[in-house]
Amino acid sequence: MSDQVPLTWLFTALAVMLLVAGFFSIAETSMMALNRNRLKHLVREGKRSARLTQELLDRTDRLLGVILLGNNLVNAASAVLVAEMSIRLFGEGEYTLMIATASVTFFILVFSEITPKVIGATYPEAIALPSAYVLSPLLRVAYPVVWFVNLFVQGLLRLMFIKPPSDEGQNLSMEELRTLVLEGGKFIPKKHQSIFLNLFELEDMTVDDTMTPRGQIEGIDLEDDIDDIRTAIATAHHTRLVVYEGSLEKVVGILHVRKFLNASRKEPLDKDGIRAILRDPYYLPEGTPLLQQLTNFQDQFRHVGLVVDEYGEILGLVTLQDILEEIVGEFTSQKPMSGNLLRKEPDGSVIAEGTCPLRVLNRKAGFHFPLEGPKTINGLVLEALEDIPEPGTALIVAGHPVEVLQVHDRMVKVVRIRAGKPAPAAAG
Repeated sequence: MSDQVPLTWLFTALAVMLLVAGFFSIAETSMMALNRNRLKHLVREGKRSARLTQELLDRTDRLLGVILLGNNLVNAASAVLVAEMSIRLFGEGEYTLMIATASVTFFILVFSEITPKVIGATYPEAIALPSAYVLSPLLRVAYPVVWFVNLFVQGLLRLMFIKPPSDEGQNLSMEELRTLVLEGGKFIPKKHQSIFLNLFELEDMTVDDTMTPRGQIEGIDLEDDIDDIRTAIATAHHTRLVVYEGSLEKVVGILHVRKFLNASRKEPLDKDGIRAILRDPYYLPEGTPLLQQLTNFQDQFRHVGLVVDEYGEILGLVTLQDILEEIVGEFTSQKPMSGNLLRKEPDGSVIAEGTCPLRVLNRKAGFHFPLEGPKTINGLVLEALEDIPEPGTALIVAGHPVEVLQVHDRMVKVVRIRAGKPAPAAAG
């Protein structure tokens, strides 16, 4: 009966079967290599092929069942055809079976397995989405067979205590999101990428990391002469000032400079007039997460908060602007000390004030100082030496050579920092 079928027809049928097997292979690889997050985006955009693909991938056992069923059936038929063609060409000798086996293996590997799978892995989206139009109806037709086969598959998986992961297990962690942002440089503008990365860092930051230290708080002392107070307000670098009596231990309130100027239009305000337009001070505990404090500012319509320790002593001041600048970078030059905290020298070293925050040094000068302990370079040097250093003292801090240039009032006032190798992270 087979002799009645022309050999050319057999070759044509073999070519068709290899192409069909190649389709199943390329569809399988492209479906598995498809970016699930990109697919969800396309589904939200209403793309029908993406919706069909998502439905197939929601039940991977059924998808693989129909693909492998079709692939194995076609490969088995290809083997029969090659065996028949080998008998026609070489007779029924003892080497015919060997030639047929080698031939069908070669053709299937090259044309139906390796080549299609490489293409599918290279262009997953371009191939997987159109393939869904073929696989979806094919699955409906072959569903009874696929269901029957999957009964045994599910039973075997249970015996091996293997539970296929649900789609919820595909959620990205914070570190994976960070990696996506870093690797998406050619798709995300550099400024936007920087904002995304700053948001990730904000998760681990507290108000202690960004607050203005107590010694640098710009305020108004109501015990000063009224003319001196008016001059201080008129020349202030900030729109909101801390008002106290004698020292920061007795904070009276927060003065909005614009309110003071508006109230002074008719006649100059005296101290009682200043007290009348003050807003109650807003205190927040040290260690408050920065993201939480951003929400607190928003909920309470506040812009300024005083950071206090467990004993109620004021440690510093944090503003809404400070938190926003941690996200988008500095966008004003209102802070009188911000420009003087560090200066880059021609030899590549950096001259920094002792009060310069380590985060500022890391961000602006490219250093790698640890952020878990002290917040300023002064605190880091004192912690490393466990003593008050003399000017000229040199040491290595976190892999960076640091030279103490000035010391005053038990504080390191100015240091010179040179680039070095970052210290290795402690083994966890």
